[in-house]
Amino acid sequence: MVMIVTGAAGFIGSNLINALNQRGQSRILAVDNLEKPGKFLNLADCTLADYMDKREFIERIEHDDLDQDVEVVFHQGACSDTMEHDGRYMMENNFRYTRSLFYYCQDRGIPLIYASSAAVYGGNVEFRESPQCENPLNVYGYSKLAFDQFLRHYLVRGDLTAPCVGLRYFNVYGDREQHKGRMASVGYHFYHQYREHGRIRLFQGCDGYAHGEQRRDFISVEDVVRVNLWLLEHPEVSGIFNVGTGRSRTFNDMAVATINALRQESAHLSLEQMLTQNLIEYIPFPDALKGKYQSYTEADMSQLRAAGYTAPFLDVNEGVARYMTQLRARTPL
Repeated sequence: MVMIVTGAAGFIGSNLINALNQRGQSRILAVDNLEKPGKFLNLADCTLADYMDKREFIERIEHDDLDQDVEVVFHQGACSDTMEHDGRYMMENNFRYTRSLFYYCQDRGIPLIYASSAAVYGGNVEFRESPQCENPLNVYGYSKLAFDQFLRHYLVRGDLTAPCVGLRYFNVYGDREQHKGRMASVGYHFYHQYREHGRIRLFQGCDGYAHGEQRRDFISVEDVVRVNLWLLEHPEVSGIFNVGTGRSRTFNDMAVATINALRQESAHLSLEQMLTQNLIEYIPFPDALKGKYQSYTEADMSQLRAAGYTAPFLDVNEGVARYMTQLRARTPL
């Protein structure tokens, strides 16, 4: 039997395959689109059973022509560009693709674990897996919400014939995201800003927040992978779940953690010391993001915990330090 990972060469998909390999699992069908230069590098150190282009995979799924005995589908493939305005393209990639996989898996009793997003919540201040909290600010967020809503009909009626889980990822950072460009995490951009300019740039205050004090629930990709693997081991679980740490941290916190990790000195600097030394600079908030920006996110993790997931999540200081070590190994200062 094979495990299918879509978005296999992407950020979360490649980390998931690497973790499966470390568990001794190599019967993996990797699905992706490798038109983007350099993306293949995320698979270079992974062991696979087979690779299939995304377009061929979708065609085979929709025509019932996939000659594979499938154990589970980890559906990480999507268009994740929050600035993409083409709604038709977004719904084709993020809604219809997932729906086709859902039908395929339900018909064959195959568990499906798919990537949703905290973007479904938009500018809300409460982040529960509830319709009352969902108000996406862009078509990306809506495309993710649309399938969550589709799945809810099955969950409410109890009509699932195989496990199906949607994971609403919050702000994920970590290794193997270099191909994402401007959509890479702030941790990745902070590393390169500090490497090239000796300082980190943060947005000035907005939405009532002081400079750099906007808050997000930053979660390491290591923890995201652990949640996916836990669900693999618990096929009795279905539903829509937040995947964050349950604790918001400021962009100032992320910048401080990044600089202290890169300085690699025993005496850590405070935010105030970094400002005095011009290691952090505040820049005007972009007009293009006004009204489309989540200034605060903090995952309510009660549903995932109630489902039985008990592992702790990496704190920003530890998670960022580990990530900076990985980045230094790939692109030394």
